[in-house]
Amino acid sequence: MDEPILSVRNLTVHYIKEDSTVRAVNGLSFDLANKETLGLVGETGAGKTTTALSIMRLIPNPPGKIIEGEILFKGEDVLRYNKHRLLRMRGRDISMIFQDPMTSLNPVLKVGDQIAEVIHIHKKLSNKEANIEAMKMLEVVGISSDRFNDYPHQFSGGMKQRVVIAISLACNPKILIADEPTTALDVTIQAQVLEMMGALKKNFDTSMILISHDLGVIAEVCNRVGIMYAGNIVEIGNLEDIYVNGFHPYTKGLFGSIPDLDSDTERLKPIEGLMPDPAHLPPGCPFYPRCPERLPECKTKLPGAVELSPGHLIRCVHAKKN
Repeated sequence: MDEPILSVRNLTVHYIKEDSTVRAVNGLSFDLANKETLGLVGETGAGKTTTALSIMRLIPNPPGKIIEGEILFKGEDVLRYNKHRLLRMRGRDISMIFQDPMTSLNPVLKVGDQIAEVIHIHKKLSNKEANIEAMKMLEVVGISSDRFNDYPHQFSGGMKQRVVIAISLACNPKILIADEPTTALDVTIQAQVLEMMGALKKNFDTSMILISHDLGVIAEVCNRVGIMYAGNIVEIGNLEDIYVNGFHPYTKGLFGSIPDLDSDTERLKPIEGLMPDPAHLPPGCPFYPRCPERLPECKTKLPGAVELSPGHLIRCVHAKKN
């Protein structure tokens, strides 16, 4: 197999406050293959956005701190990059689409100038050449180049997100991290943006990490899926592994709480309880208090990852009993 373009190894991130320490990410590990799209799914507070910000080295410090781990981009540890190398990486090697397009754009700058700025910095083009490239990028994402001089407030939410995507892809990055890119959009616009992102990813040969709480969106876009809970991936595999052969009790619970038009079910089966407070995680398996399949050992023992089939890994004591 080819070497992964990105490898996250034992990543641990804490937010340290005066009265508590929030353990946002806890020993997280995963690989991203070249041209692959990996989906990270989980409830609010699972650590998805913190993982993305860690890869970009954008964890606010204080209070955030990367305690340990490695983030290897093409074999180089991003956590060891100096300031100059980080600036070169962001936008050129790895780019990120943030959750809310309304706050991702500078309201007092023309959208064309915001795209051109990224191109000018990373491609070392003149202002005129960067402007021409920016106009081309607007056309690529389905916006007329005539709108180069318009301001963000003159665009709808869906059009703003297209501008954000144009900025993210302007320098043809190797990896695109999309953090819930369609959350603020209505369903029709959401479908258009996802279709466009899929086409652009293919045209630009870009690997992608798509963060979402929507399993339908993940199924439509991704090759592999990681289910996150309390700062770690509890199950990861291809679409069939997760959507058909999901093994972890949390994975089963997620799918059990989604309406299924093909089955005659009177009531959904929601997961009981709430995700644990990351400042006070329980010992052992963090899903233990909510797990319908828990064993006494789950209360004190944190299971390691077990490979049920090639690429299908689960963190659960039941996996060892199979």
